[in-house]
Amino acid sequence: MTQANSSLETTLKNYINGQWYASAGEPLEVINPATAQVLAQVPLSTAAELNQAAEAAAAAFQTWRRTPATQRIQYLFRLKTLMEEQFEPIAQTITQECGKTLDESRGELRRAIENVEVACGIPMMMQGSNFEDIASGIDEFMIRQPLGVAAVIAPFNFPSMIPFWFLPYALACGNTYIVKPSERVPLTMQKIFALIDQIDLPKGVINLVNGDKQIVDAILDHPAIRAISFVGSTPVARYLYSRAAANGKRVQCQGGAKNPVIILPDADIDMTTRITADSAFGCAGQRCLAASLAIMVGEARHTYTEAIAEAAVSRRVGNGLEASVQMGPVITAQSRQRIESLIQLGIDEGATPLVDGRSPEIAGYEQGHFVRPTILQNVDPASEIVKTEIFGPVLSLIHLDSIDAAIALVNSGQYGNMACLFTNSGAAARKFRYEAEAGNIGINIGVAAPMAFFPFSGWKDSFFGDLHGQGQHAVEFFTQTKVVVERWSQKDWSRQF
Repeated sequence: MTQANSSLETTLKNYINGQWYASAGEPLEVINPATAQVLAQVPLSTAAELNQAAEAAAAAFQTWRRTPATQRIQYLFRLKTLMEEQFEPIAQTITQECGKTLDESRGELRRAIENVEVACGIPMMMQGSNFEDIASGIDEFMIRQPLGVAAVIAPFNFPSMIPFWFLPYALACGNTYIVKPSERVPLTMQKIFALIDQIDLPKGVINLVNGDKQIVDAILDHPAIRAISFVGSTPVARYLYSRAAANGKRVQCQGGAKNPVIILPDADIDMTTRITADSAFGCAGQRCLAASLAIMVGEARHTYTEAIAEAAVSRRVGNGLEASVQMGPVITAQSRQRIESLIQLGIDEGATPLVDGRSPEIAGYEQGHFVRPTILQNVDPASEIVKTEIFGPVLSLIHLDSIDAAIALVNSGQYGNMACLFTNSGAAARKFRYEAEAGNIGINIGVAAPMAFFPFSGWKDSFFGDLHGQGQHAVEFFTQTKVVVERWSQKDWSRQF
């Protein structure tokens, strides 16, 4: 077991073949988005360092795949225990580098740990199937075997949770692994790998390589890496999927979203307002399940508009480490500028800024990257702002006359990550979940985030691949099936025994 420098004011390291290594790559500053203070320097590692990690993982695979599943999961049990013990320090690190509130960071980390718990069920989840006498005296069975080396290219918005949609399943199934965290939020994985270093995994089974696009491309092209997981924007997801698939790799790429919520006139407005405000403005809107379109049907327009405006105005914005704060900053100054330019685009297209959160003054955090909750009303369903993923705390309001028109608008979009309905009608709920073209459906739910034992589904341009992260999908993604057809001669069998 080696020691990593735990100070935040340091240059971070890679973790390769069971050791911490200083990278030869150029350093990049890691910025606290609430204060604009430098937290650390992260190296932009070289392709040679990625190759070192891939070779270590490939060498470790031959022994790791032969380690019984019941033994492999013991390491995960130990990791869960350590993550529970270090829960608060890790959550605080997430808030420091990502900007979300401490409660949001705790919720994210809890979801990461839940995936470790589910992956510990791999002795049952990885089982195959069999059938006797497919023909006289011939049996057939299917077994699952690991792929080899796999990797995750992680986003900035959930630095602990999203890598754990994949990592524990890959290890439990017998694969070896490489984590490439976002260069914007690398500190969380430094803390988690400091725990991984304590569970005494065989060298090379899991590796950490920091970096930017150069490392991403090296992962996509490396012949030893068999499977790649990614979460990010749709253009990048499409690029990764195309390049990795062209290199013969198994790929799952979660893309962008433009998540609609439909409010029917019979919805409980108090509950709906609270839930949709949390969805649209939680994590400063920087999550792939953030509500971004509120489609009000009929009379819901009158009650919901006033209520959601009040919820937006009253939301407390500031440093996520402060207990009273309900929303933190966006990740970078560039993100803030992009979000504010898209708000202006909506206004230029004819929308009215019911609540305008641009250029706020947050006392004590004047250098932070803040955008307050914003609501655009009278939005044209055909406008560009309805099609564009803003990835910020912006909710567009659209009024339609029927649930059929609302579902048609939902299904007309390029994305299909999440769609939600608020109603007290079981018939309307069934119609919606049956007809809505999205992979994650919520009924009176604002963030339809699947539990760890269900796949994180996504449709259309929100997902490229066949198998999603989490649960049984992850097991199927990280294994390949082998079918055995077997016959044994009965000749002279009785004489041998």
